[in-house]
Amino acid sequence: MTDKRQFEEEEFVSQFNAPVVRRILAQAAPHWPMMLTFLLAIALVSLLDGYFTFLSKRMIDEGIVPGDRAQLFRLAGQYAALIVAQAAGVFGFIYAAGVLGERVQYDLRKKLFDHLQELSFSYFDRTPVGWIMSRVTSDTSRVSELVSWGLLDVTWAVVGIVTSFYFMFKINWRLASIVIVILPILVAVAVYFKKRILVEFRQVRKLNSKITGAFNENITGVRVTKAFGREERNLEEFAELSGERYRAGFRAGWLSALFLPVVQLISAAAVAVVVVVGGLQVEYGGMTIGGIQAFISYIAFMLWPVQDLARVYANTQQAIASAERIFSLLDTEPEVKDRPDAVEVGSLRVDIEFDHVDFWYEEDKPVLQDFSLHVRQGETIALVGPTGGGKSTIVNLLCRFYEPKAGVIRFGGRDYTTIKLESIHSRLGIVLQSPHLFSGTIRENIRYGRLDATDEEIEAAAKLAGAHDFIMELERGYDTEVGEGGVLLSTGQKQLISLARAVLADPDIFIMDEATSSVDTVTENLIQRGMEAMMEGRTSFVIAHRLSTIRRASRILFIENGRIVEQGTHFELLRQRGRYYRLYTYQFRREMEQQSALLGGRAA
Repeated sequence: MTDKRQFEEEEFVSQFNAPVVRRILAQAAPHWPMMLTFLLAIALVSLLDGYFTFLSKRMIDEGIVPGDRAQLFRLAGQYAALIVAQAAGVFGFIYAAGVLGERVQYDLRKKLFDHLQELSFSYFDRTPVGWIMSRVTSDTSRVSELVSWGLLDVTWAVVGIVTSFYFMFKINWRLASIVIVILPILVAVAVYFKKRILVEFRQVRKLNSKITGAFNENITGVRVTKAFGREERNLEEFAELSGERYRAGFRAGWLSALFLPVVQLISAAAVAVVVVVGGLQVEYGGMTIGGIQAFISYIAFMLWPVQDLARVYANTQQAIASAERIFSLLDTEPEVKDRPDAVEVGSLRVDIEFDHVDFWYEEDKPVLQDFSLHVRQGETIALVGPTGGGKSTIVNLLCRFYEPKAGVIRFGGRDYTTIKLESIHSRLGIVLQSPHLFSGTIRENIRYGRLDATDEEIEAAAKLAGAHDFIMELERGYDTEVGEGGVLLSTGQKQLISLARAVLADPDIFIMDEATSSVDTVTENLIQRGMEAMMEGRTSFVIAHRLSTIRRASRILFIENGRIVEQGTHFELLRQRGRYYRLYTYQFRREMEQQSALLGGRAA
């Protein structure tokens, strides 16, 4: 039905993608004052870093060596004043870059969240939740870091290297020429190692994801593992994964350990040349002691900018890949959206018609074929039949989560694609087989059906749904926390709250999708009473495996292979002695057998 995406660790791009980089920078454009602030601040700090070394050279050559204390104190005072200026610059770039990063991340996450609200149901049906969560969390973080700290590091490194060479050429152009030849070698080595280290760390992350998945599957599926004696095989597979993870981690550690010594050896060679050549020039007056000291400091200083550039280069590849994934999501058009001529309607308490509807999720696998159905306002339509027959698809099309591939669905004689989506969705009440509650209280979850509802209206809805009694038995009543996804409540309690939420919404069309399949008989009776109260005067669609819940339906449709093969009331279908009759009698026998077994167990 769906083409689930491979999302765990997508390949990073290996080239500079200019259009994507422009879109990344466009995310920061609205916050240009912060960007300008941190760029100017970091440039000032980097310039001062280079100038401090030159100032130290002057203090040695003009103050310490000749013994000129006055000049030494003047230069020291200048040094102290510039330290204060640099401290202000450090504060400025840290503050501005931090704020910029947070604002860009906030903007991206808000855009993604807003866009996700607009996407069609089909997008979420074929896209794993983990893929979406990764885009909203880790990918937005990488992009925001690139436009803030990444850009900051590049500015600091480039200004630092340029400043260093300026002062080196100012001191001695011959020695500076020697150093400038060595710089490209340093950069090439740094980039090579960073790319190799990145590859290995990516492999570590991919294997970590697999190991985490293996842990999760083996823990949650421990009963199945033990029942089928899979322990040894699972251990072998886990050992293989762990071995691959160890080898990738070892290679990453080895390259990381080798990287700095190699760079330091190249730098040491440059320092040796400066000391030898500079030392010979001291004899002839072409170089000073302070000048040699400054050159050595500049070479050491350039190590960090070169490493930063290599690191930012590697991180940029990740950020560009993350941005491509983010923009891919943002560029996704909803498959179901309002037409330009769509209008709002005051009510959906009208007749509903499926007119020769075809639908498929995959083109060569039709789900509905030439499906036609006319539902009078106020009817309760029950959908039964084998799994995969098309029952849920009918409801999804009715809700306009999907649209027909052929044919038309009409509300009150009007093609429903000419009605605004909000008009349709706001008039639906849906209770699913697996009810979803949000973190918060019972009261807040019921109010989700209508945000302006009063506490009295919430309690009235709960009473109508049959949820009030169990809620009042809880220590905090309606203010009881339900936990994430409603984990603090039983399935039946969650279902009753979900039903109360639908009651509060006062929908025109009511949909129950196997809402009683996972609850006990007592809760099923409560839900059944709530459903009957809810359905009164409303058009309702009920998907049910437990046929006992739909005996009072206006019509029961037996759906098989996307077609209506039988329809009628409960008693009409029983008299036909067809598919519905066979399914109902099979379920009835099973229930009787279960009751007999239960009574027999109690007697024993």
